[in-house]
Amino acid sequence: MTIQEAQQTVDRWINTVGIRYYNELTNTAILMEEVGEVARLMARLYGEQSFKKTEDAAGAKAQLGDEMADVLFVLICLANQTGIDLTEAMKKNLDKKTKRDAERHAGNEKLRNEGLKE
Repeated sequence: MTIQEAQQTVDRWINTVGIRYYNELTNTAILMEEVGEVARLMARLYGEQSFKKTEDAAGAKAQLGDEMADVLFVLICLANQTGIDLTEAMKKNLDKKTKRDAERHAGNEKLRNEGLKE
């Protein structure tokens, strides 16, 4: 599925199953909530946070993809609501990063030494 197809698919879903879009501010709050859920799982799976007694790594790993998809879904909703073509926005963003960072990361010793701790 392309980004454009995802935007169209989400729009169709919202206008049929979802009835209508939540307003932009509500969707922004929902996006923050979903990002928080991804952060919680990342802290437990890849960080130092302990799992709760009712959680385990296998369950958290299975949840992670679903939570990331929730983030993407709400981000696409916001793009649709605000008239942003995410394909074009992504192309422009990558072009900006390529120009800005053409030499920036090549000299970063921390990126060369994967195991190096600060």
